[in-house]
Amino acid sequence: MAKSFRTLDDIGSDIRGKRVLVREDLNVPFADGVVTDDTRLRATLPTVLELADKGAIVLILAHFGRPKGVPTPEMSLAQIVKPYEAVLGRAVRYVDWEGDAANVATLQPGDIAVLENTRFFGGEEKNAGDVIDRFAVLGDFYVNDAFSAAHRAHASTEGLAHRLPAFAGRAMEAELDALQKALGEPEHPVAAVVGGAKVSTKLDVLKHLVGKVDHLIIGGGMANTFLAARGVNVGKSLCEHDLTGTAEEILDAADRAGCTVHLPYDVVVAKEFRPNPPTRTVNVHEVAPDEMILDVGPSAVEALGDVLKNCRTLVWNGPMGAFETAPFDTATVALAKTAAALTVDGSLVSVAGGGDTVAALNHAGVADDFTFVSTAGGAFLEWMEGRELPGVAALAR
Repeated sequence: MAKSFRTLDDIGSDIRGKRVLVREDLNVPFADGVVTDDTRLRATLPTVLELADKGAIVLILAHFGRPKGVPTPEMSLAQIVKPYEAVLGRAVRYVDWEGDAANVATLQPGDIAVLENTRFFGGEEKNAGDVIDRFAVLGDFYVNDAFSAAHRAHASTEGLAHRLPAFAGRAMEAELDALQKALGEPEHPVAAVVGGAKVSTKLDVLKHLVGKVDHLIIGGGMANTFLAARGVNVGKSLCEHDLTGTAEEILDAADRAGCTVHLPYDVVVAKEFRPNPPTRTVNVHEVAPDEMILDVGPSAVEALGDVLKNCRTLVWNGPMGAFETAPFDTATVALAKTAAALTVDGSLVSVAGGGDTVAALNHAGVADDFTFVSTAGGAFLEWMEGRELPGVAALAR
């Protein structure tokens, strides 16, 4: 099936000596000269190595931190070059903005260079014409491989796509293909797991999903707000009582759309939130005034597993309970393992995303068994809200 965006397959076979500006996400956690998580660096390999192996001159554009238009030594991408070389297994040149054109002119076919932080220009985040020109003059082609920055209309993520022939890199292509399978043209029945602390951060997601999915599974602290809307006394639990009216509206919209909303009916409670306190597993109507709900109970988790067994597609964002603190990771781990087993079995397409979600799936040891796990935070959420992502829209054919 023809894709709605151009990929590296459309760039042409003869790109030897051509300069390709590749927008990547190199905004990695960094402490004491060490990259503490190289996931984002590894995600760049398919695109960067494919282009370099075809003889292109690969010029990597990326941001690092939030320098707000002011060159700042501690936010220089120069310090990422050595760790990046280790991941790539190739030499990587560093190009400062002071002598960028002269430095780029010395590069040979197959060379890979990291250009300095794009956010050292104030106009990068404003998508300013002069900054787009400054970047565009360096390249013959533009490749966007950074889905995690695709929700921003910046010079390096959106503006360049209108100045140079533009293509999606391999990581971007994989992300867009997975998202299309998950909510664009999914195989029904579709389930969505939405968890996390607060309803307020995911209102737009929930409103959009009830019209798209067959089953909406709500976990985490946000489930308490929905339970309170249903008249359940949630004790000392984290709960946005001012949003119970909004929760009611979402439940009504789900009813109209034929979407079944699943709220926990048994829960794990404790009087204090700390590792391994005394806990009780109770029906939601039995939560004492001095207790807080910290995880979904085993009966509900088993029933949710049965829901997934009857679904063909799953989208997951957010944990079921306070998973960072034992034993309140139990429900998240159990449901994640069920989803992973169904995926490995071939009966479920599972797509997950968002920082907490990735951490939870890694904690459960199943991230590699999901069909696709997106490391994007904001972009994944905006996509779940049904919003157009500027960086993706700019790549449309």
